[in-house]
Amino acid sequence: MHKLPPFVVFPVLLLGPSLALLVVTVFASASTSTPCGPVVTAVPGEVTATTTSGASVRLDGVQLGHAVTIVRVGGATEGVGRDGIVVALMAALAESRLRMLANATAYPESAGFANDGDGSDHDSLGLFQMRPAAGWGSVAELMDADYQAQAFFGGPDGPNGGSPRGLLDIPGWQSVPKGVAAQSVEVSAHSDRYAEFGPVAEAILASLTAPGPGEATIGPSGSSEMVEAAADTPAASTTFVVFPLPEGTWRWTSGYGPRIHPVHGTATFHAGVDYVAPAGTPVLAVADGVVSDVSANQRSGNLVVIDHRLNGQAVATAYAHLLGGSVLVREGDPVTAGQQIAAVGSTGAATGPHLHFEVHPGGFYAPVDPEPWLAAHAAGQLKKAAPAACTTGGER
Repeated sequence: MHKLPPFVVFPVLLLGPSLALLVVTVFASASTSTPCGPVVTAVPGEVTATTTSGASVRLDGVQLGHAVTIVRVGGATEGVGRDGIVVALMAALAESRLRMLANATAYPESAGFANDGDGSDHDSLGLFQMRPAAGWGSVAELMDADYQAQAFFGGPDGPNGGSPRGLLDIPGWQSVPKGVAAQSVEVSAHSDRYAEFGPVAEAILASLTAPGPGEATIGPSGSSEMVEAAADTPAASTTFVVFPLPEGTWRWTSGYGPRIHPVHGTATFHAGVDYVAPAGTPVLAVADGVVSDVSANQRSGNLVVIDHRLNGQAVATAYAHLLGGSVLVREGDPVTAGQQIAAVGSTGAATGPHLHFEVHPGGFYAPVDPEPWLAAHAAGQLKKAAPAACTTGGER
């Protein structure tokens, strides 16, 4: 476990061009789980789509961050596939508009967890509006997007053992309309509302993903091609790098190097880079790894550190000023590239909500400039050996 010296992390609110051309694409890595379905390849700043009734729906970066969680968990769970992910997105859109909703009336403690607002719908919580009283899980569990996605998909590795039933616990769910499948899990009094969000769910999935092994994609000629798993090729050992915030949610404010401390007015060295983003914006693990530190101090605020191995080399990344109650990981937890680990906040010595991000090749304490590091690791990693088989079960 690494314990860091306090960071010097204050945004100076100067718009910099250094990341204007940086394109970092999200890739699911085969080093910890092999996808059974679509994998996330990009997180746009927003998606706009139209429901079957003609209503326009706009999803922002926070909502799409939750969609990433659903796609990631579903893609790593055997038996879900593309259709199951679409069903889950339809359900979450209808139930919460893809927002992590607390319920301060029924469960006051839920407001203490990272959330996107208060739902106050009877005693329901979270993305799928699941009820603790119905056996879906505890308040703490249901305020965790990963847990809710696992509970919705259910199956042999689901957290509830088939009671209440997740999608995989419902015989023949693949043979009924997707709206009916969503209703079979949600058991709502408004059973017809899920189908309305089918086109929106499809648009979200198309914006986030590329096909997984054995799934159809449209080739340059317009013909349907297949992305086949190379059974004779071992899974790639390199870990892919993603940007730590969803696209379109942030702006650069302060780079790596010497600067005048914006609060104390003294000369100091800024060991990372600051990105201003709205409080609650998902913070993403930049690569597969293991959480080595979850702590807090007066300067960095709530802090997460992750250890990685990139191309066989050790590297640690640090994420500071995280929103109180938003940290979703514990020390020792494995994480995957693009997984939400917390949310942007302004804890510690910060003048406003932002993410302070650091990179330490070889481990602490030898920081380097994160911006060229991100750019270098985004390049040349667009291909990897296809996995040989699908890993059973979701991630936790």
